[in-house]
Amino acid sequence: MDFTVAYTFLEVDDHEAALAFYRDALGLEVRQDVAMEGARWLTVGPASQPDLGVVLQTAGVARPAEDAQALRELLAKGSLSGLVLETDDVDAAFERVRASGAEVLQEPIDQPFGVRDCAFRDPAGNQVRINQRAKG
Repeated sequence: MDFTVAYTFLEVDDHEAALAFYRDALGLEVRQDVAMEGARWLTVGPASQPDLGVVLQTAGVARPAEDAQALRELLAKGSLSGLVLETDDVDAAFERVRASGAEVLQEPIDQPFGVRDCAFRDPAGNQVRINQRAKG
């Protein structure tokens, strides 16, 4: 049995700010943008992976009120999962994203495990790392 990843989900609290970050700063394509009752299904993804969707879902949607509130609090602290992207020029990607005004968590550095990477926080607080594999 073989699987492929079709969707991954990130909680966001402001879809317009998320769209500006993921589409405009990172350059991801908008795949779907559907308004639903009390929520929005906004999906983006890299042009090179047309079958992969990153769903920027309304924080806490379809959860009990107490769980939704706890999730929004964790999101506000930057304590939820994030996303790791890969590129062939992490330094250029860093400059592009930094120029957008995104919160920088880590400038590009060479890691001992074989990648050069940097990190940002999206407008909702999710961590986004950008990696470049070591050449050689």
